[in-house]
Amino acid sequence: MQAKEGMDQLWKARFFFGVLIVGLASTSACDVQRRKSDAELGLNSQQSAGRRIYDSQCDRCHEPYSSRGKKGPSLQGVFQHKYLSLSGLPANDERVTDIIRLGRNEMPGYSQTLSAQDIQDLLAYLHTL
Repeated sequence: MQAKEGMDQLWKARFFFGVLIVGLASTSACDVQRRKSDAELGLNSQQSAGRRIYDSQCDRCHEPYSSRGKKGPSLQGVFQHKYLSLSGLPANDERVTDIIRLGRNEMPGYSQTLSAQDIQDLLAYLHTL
């Protein structure tokens, strides 16, 4: 009899755990969207190259397609505004290039990591956000 009760409790625990996992997955799935391909986004070759740089260097701190920030501000629509959100500097290629090269506040500079062409490719991609 005790063995049967133990099995019943084990099945109840497994059922509860399964329901918990499904519930957590369904609530967290609301924020997750399938990543679109370069073609779906209509990116040209320079923008695609910039996206690869963004993925390897920027994405850990900056959200590309969401207004939600990570460690740094989201870069969605960065060039659609007159001024950059945190610094208040003009949102133009020159200012953004300076920030990428030299860094700002907690952001490191990438002048030793990215070439001039890399930065141009990255800017081309940022203009698509």
